[in-house]
Amino acid sequence: MTKRFEFKLLNTDGRARRGIVKTPRGDIQTPAFMPVGTAATVKAMMPESVAATGAEILLGNTYHLMLRPGAERVAALGGLHHFMNWDKPILTDSGGYQVMSLTDLRKLTEEGVRFRSHIDGSEHNLTPERSMEIQKLVGSDIVMSFDECTPYPATQDQARVSMELSMRWAARSRDAFGDRPGYALFGIQQGSTFQDMREESADILRGIEFDGYAVGGLAVGEGQEMMFQVLEYAPAQLPVDKPRYLMGVGKPDDLVGAVERGIDMFDCVLPSRSGRTGQGLTRMGAVNLRNARHKSDPRPLDEACSCPCCKNYSRAYLHHTIKCNEIIGSMLLTWHNLHYYQELMAGLRDAISQNALDVFVKGFHAKRAEGDIAPL
Repeated sequence: MTKRFEFKLLNTDGRARRGIVKTPRGDIQTPAFMPVGTAATVKAMMPESVAATGAEILLGNTYHLMLRPGAERVAALGGLHHFMNWDKPILTDSGGYQVMSLTDLRKLTEEGVRFRSHIDGSEHNLTPERSMEIQKLVGSDIVMSFDECTPYPATQDQARVSMELSMRWAARSRDAFGDRPGYALFGIQQGSTFQDMREESADILRGIEFDGYAVGGLAVGEGQEMMFQVLEYAPAQLPVDKPRYLMGVGKPDDLVGAVERGIDMFDCVLPSRSGRTGQGLTRMGAVNLRNARHKSDPRPLDEACSCPCCKNYSRAYLHHTIKCNEIIGSMLLTWHNLHYYQELMAGLRDAISQNALDVFVKGFHAKRAEGDIAPL
């Protein structure tokens, strides 16, 4: 087992990349999707069930963990992996995005962000140094530098002020992280939708030197077309020999389009959140199991899927449990959705390895164009 963090690029197909991230807690095949375990749990899932979908890494959240149960408490209880019974790698975001969303409860300064908890109104101060400390306390394998997530839309002046602050915080994050063999620190590129500003951000981050790099400030309301426009150039501005992570993305077609443009890692609450709201995400597109058309349908959600939901339960049963607000409905749909996302990423990896990504992408879009078929 490797004792350090490293990234190996195994193949490329166009701009798409097939690689492997090696960590002391296990390998991560890329392109990779990370299920979101915000508060030390992937909602409606047991850790063993998440692993069974094929997930090799989870995402946790600094902001939520610092408020409940507290980073020091997690450390005293053996660290986040032991606390939540997950022995594979964990990436934690820095808390910057969540704090920035508290527009009425925060004050931004050069030092960091002073804010009031959305839970009990208690006051906290989150700085690059404290973010690094929290992520070290919980035992995160991949730590994200502290940044300001630039809102959209932003003027050039607003984007520049935000980007330059994030770059100063990135340098402080690097200093506070220190030398930690086996653990990784990722820098976060900012610059909104301005190509020259993103290039400048990437140059600064390369100079600081990180173990991986994220494309930040997307999936914040700009829409897929604009996101893809930025991804036409942003990934290529980052080092070739380090993993590239697109934060907070996304829908299945977002993932496919971003992989085509050179992204290696993703996270998003969509598959688990959709599972809790009665929506199955399938090869044919999204299926709303609340609809009455499913109430007598004996078929599985997706006949080609091998997850426990599709192997053992009918659409009629899913419809029934969701309409009755039974917890098992959320559990089964979340399991299916996460399984589908992992299956999609495995398909993308295989296609890139075989230099057949174009064929895979055409098949992906053709299946979705067919849509879901009517009930029997």
